[in-house]
Amino acid sequence: MSTAFVVLAALCWGLSGGIGGMLMGDGWSPLVVSFFRGAIGLLFVLVWLALRPQGSGLASGRMWFWSVIAGVGVAGNFAFYFVSIAEGSVAVAATLMYCAPVFVYLASFTLKLESPTRLKWAAIVMVMVGIVLLTRVYETGAGGVTPAGAFAGLLAGLSYAVFIFGFKYAAPHGSPQAILAIAFAVLACILIGLNDTEQALAVLSTPSWPLFVILGVFGAGVSFILYIIGLNHTAPAVASIAAMVEPVTAALFGVVVLNENLAVVQIVGMALILLTVTALSVFSKVPAELVVEPPAAT
Repeated sequence: MSTAFVVLAALCWGLSGGIGGMLMGDGWSPLVVSFFRGAIGLLFVLVWLALRPQGSGLASGRMWFWSVIAGVGVAGNFAFYFVSIAEGSVAVAATLMYCAPVFVYLASFTLKLESPTRLKWAAIVMVMVGIVLLTRVYETGAGGVTPAGAFAGLLAGLSYAVFIFGFKYAAPHGSPQAILAIAFAVLACILIGLNDTEQALAVLSTPSWPLFVILGVFGAGVSFILYIIGLNHTAPAVASIAAMVEPVTAALFGVVVLNENLAVVQIVGMALILLTVTALSVFSKVPAELVVEPPAAT
């Protein structure tokens, strides 16, 4: 059952990319979409914290510090992800974001948390080859993927890695719901400062508001809670494989609903990235750091 929670969370995240793509297709900016996704998620984790206040760790300075770092990471992840979708496609953006474990590896090599080996470097090179094929950077404007879209997708993955490290180091000092509450509050503060106030306020009276609500509920509120609870009883390797549901769901949504097209070489690149990253997550100890095992959320 716990693995099903992780799968459902990944499914929600995959669908959120497609919903965000629909909203941006209607003219809403990536920052507005990102803000409302995080703000609605904040409401959910605040309710969760109110229902389960024990062991929150809100008096711990270390918990606050690392939770703020996690908030900066999740703010960057949401914003760069939707920028990547706006500049390219849902399928490409989701797959590039799934490269986050590569950034974790590089950081772990630098911090000496893991020793580099030829096999690991080969896997990283394979992911880079997959990125080149997916984005088709060797063909100007090919596949509708701009350099800005490709770069933003990679930054989304890097930001996700920052979120994971922040969450990991905050976890020993507080509850998951408290950490997420601080992280989403930081996200809201960052993105509201970067947003077009007029367009953000217009969301409250737009006919598109149900899509914003669905995006926030499933893309940040329910999904993060399901993911954290599911991880309590799911092995990191299993969770890593289950997480593949996100980019696959996002890609299918983009192709079926948004009529996005992928060339054969892009599909090959996507498969190369997903299979290599999943293998890294299953057969190395670093993804045990990437797939955070938080304290019990009950």
